[in-house]
Amino acid sequence: MRNSTRPLGCVWPARLVGALLCLAVAVIHVADQGGFPGSKAPRYVAFLYYVLEAAGVLTAVLVLARPVRPGWFLAMGVAAGPILGYLLSRGTGLPGYSSDIGNWTEPLGLLSLAVEGLLLILSVSCWLSVVRRGQRS
Repeated sequence: MRNSTRPLGCVWPARLVGALLCLAVAVIHVADQGGFPGSKAPRYVAFLYYVLEAAGVLTAVLVLARPVRPGWFLAMGVAAGPILGYLLSRGTGLPGYSSDIGNWTEPLGLLSLAVEGLLLILSVSCWLSVVRRGQRS
């Protein structure tokens, strides 16, 4: 099959960009927690950062390895999870974590939102493309 007829999920440049965006999400969150292992408190927030960082790296590998549904589906989670966390932590706050309430213009947070937004758009379109073509993992 020629590249021009392949679904977006199979196109190498889209997979490379998706993997780089997943890694960027992980790197941004390592920087936000002050390096690794970091100093986020409460402990559950630090744990969620670790899960996101590991998921970002794993998802980058999956997206590069094969254009299958699980990789793009996980990429949607790597993008949507921190967007939801940003909205909750800046809005109502999280249990035991209220230091970011109202901090909507933090530069690293805005960069994170931009990267996650791009990843969400790319991953949804690639996942739908793969699903429509009936490719299976």
